[in-house]
Amino acid sequence: MEKPAQTDHPIIELLKRRWSPRAFSDQMVEPEKLLSLFEAARWAPSSFNEQPWSFVLATKQNPAEHARLLSCLVEGNQQWARQAPVLMVSVAKLNFDKTGKPNRHAFYDVGMAVGNLMTQAMALDLFVHQMAGFSPEKVAELYKIPDEFEPVAAIAIGYGGEVEDLPESLRERELGPRSRKPIQEFVFEGRWGQASPLVLG
Repeated sequence: MEKPAQTDHPIIELLKRRWSPRAFSDQMVEPEKLLSLFEAARWAPSSFNEQPWSFVLATKQNPAEHARLLSCLVEGNQQWARQAPVLMVSVAKLNFDKTGKPNRHAFYDVGMAVGNLMTQAMALDLFVHQMAGFSPEKVAELYKIPDEFEPVAAIAIGYGGEVEDLPESLRERELGPRSRKPIQEFVFEGRWGQASPLVLG
């Protein structure tokens, strides 16, 4: 299923096609494609080149591990994410290696890495759905994550599936239109909240 963005200005096709479905096929993701996703994440920019991202990975090739990571999601996400052949949790290193001081850009940089990963996924006809609905505490406990790291988001990856396979309560959301705030609501100039003349036309 495709739901390309209806943009007001031209953007590259991969970004137009990117969206976060809940309907996933049970088709396994090839190892070489997963490696390409992590390579894309590897080359994301980061503050002081600290690269503060890590990923906890589980695939259906190891059903017990997949079930273990799935158990960290809230029940509503488990309903559909159990079908995705790849589950992950992104993790941020909270302090700089060089100084030991807090890295206030760590979450931002993890997001940049996942942004790279998502764009690469679209180029490989894979879909990515990130989730805030998971238990960071359970992830930290189950995977023995040290205190200086923090789980950021849960992530499902796979090929697109059939909307009919979703629980009925989710089908309407899957088929609904996509929307975004207009640019003038978030590009300011002169003072906070004042839309830039550039975006007013």
